[in-house]
Amino acid sequence: MRLLADPLRLQIVTLLADGPACTCHLVEDTGAKQPNISGHLRILREAGLVTAEPHGRFTYYRLLPEPFAAAATRLTDLADRARANTDARRECP
Repeated sequence: MRLLADPLRLQIVTLLADGPACTCHLVEDTGAKQPNISGHLRILREAGLVTAEPHGRFTYYRLLPEPFAAAATRLTDLADRARANTDARRECP
């Protein structure tokens, strides 16, 4: 969740959800500088959310759906538990 709190990083992830892109595409689409985009992509790769795939002279970055699906499942489970236990107040000692 903290990784996606950065607005530019969230924008990058959102763009990559539409398909693989190289750094030049992300620079064009976001208006951010290339070193800034590269830094965010490194963080996303290290977190296991993005993978890099060489294609000729370029490297394309692709969003990995599995970590997002796992996080969504976990968050849904927490929401379901909170909903089910809304009135289950613990008594103080």
